[in-house]
Amino acid sequence: MGGIATSRRHSVQTLLAALFAAACAVTLAPSPAAHAAPRVTAAQALSPTVSMISVYSPSMRRTVRSHVLHPAGSPAGLPVFYMLPGAGGAEDGISWFNNTRVRQFFANKRVNVVLPIGGRFSMMTDWQHDDPALGRNKWQTFFTRELPAAVDKQFRTSGVNAISGVSMSAGPALDLATQVPRLYRAVASYSGCPGTTDPLGTLAATAVTARGGGNVVNMWGPPGSPAWFRHDPVVNANKLRGKAIYLSAGSGIAGPVDGGLLQNGSGLVGGNVIEAVALQCTTTMSNRLNALRIPHRFVHRPDGVHTWGLFYADLRNSWPMIARAIGA
Repeated sequence: MGGIATSRRHSVQTLLAALFAAACAVTLAPSPAAHAAPRVTAAQALSPTVSMISVYSPSMRRTVRSHVLHPAGSPAGLPVFYMLPGAGGAEDGISWFNNTRVRQFFANKRVNVVLPIGGRFSMMTDWQHDDPALGRNKWQTFFTRELPAAVDKQFRTSGVNAISGVSMSAGPALDLATQVPRLYRAVASYSGCPGTTDPLGTLAATAVTARGGGNVVNMWGPPGSPAWFRHDPVVNANKLRGKAIYLSAGSGIAGPVDGGLLQNGSGLVGGNVIEAVALQCTTTMSNRLNALRIPHRFVHRPDGVHTWGLFYADLRNSWPMIARAIGA
């Protein structure tokens, strides 16, 4: 009997040890996502000069797609120009790729142009908390660490970069350039609101996130919190010193630059007010750079009402400055 009891005890101990080991394996073993590196998970050639890539983001634990414009054959050693989308993150089909002749414009230029699809209503930043409506947003991490690492490897780039933002992402493009100054040699802000801590900038950032159903407190905490100041390009403008900087905004009055308003979007639906606000915000940014004696170019057009016609005109106008800065 004693032998049977001892045998049973050993069996129970063995079973418990096995269960404990299994529990430890479940609890302690790192998940694949925890150590996954950012990488291109899929690449599709849409034409000899246009590709669609999917990049895994460890910080957001999901895949983000981007159009990439490049010379035929994707030659190595070229710089990269990241062009962030507007409020809908290009997820709504409204984008540089769909609403302008950006493919034709860059067709003969020796540069890789990355057009991300994602970041709707997020201000293209790292949020402090996941949001019930907008989910997990770690866009600063994605745009400054994960996407460049994947793009540089996939396209064998020169490692030289520029970044631009339009409308919602215009200020965030400047912010990203202040957060990681060494990453970009040039930055362009088209028709946006760079500031975040002045009344107009705070209102704009709050309105953008609310438009997507998000709670701005989940982004940087309550307005006026330290993180709002850390992400204000006007406050941190000195970190832009040494870069090629292009700022632009229209007047809020429709004109030839807008082209066909119905085709370009927004021109007849509040675009005049939005662009007038963008002009005021961008003027504040320019004044701050002037006060710091930081060279930049500020284009204030006599017409323009927040249309793709206006944005595309400023892209073309800014390109020579950007190209010189990155060697394109």
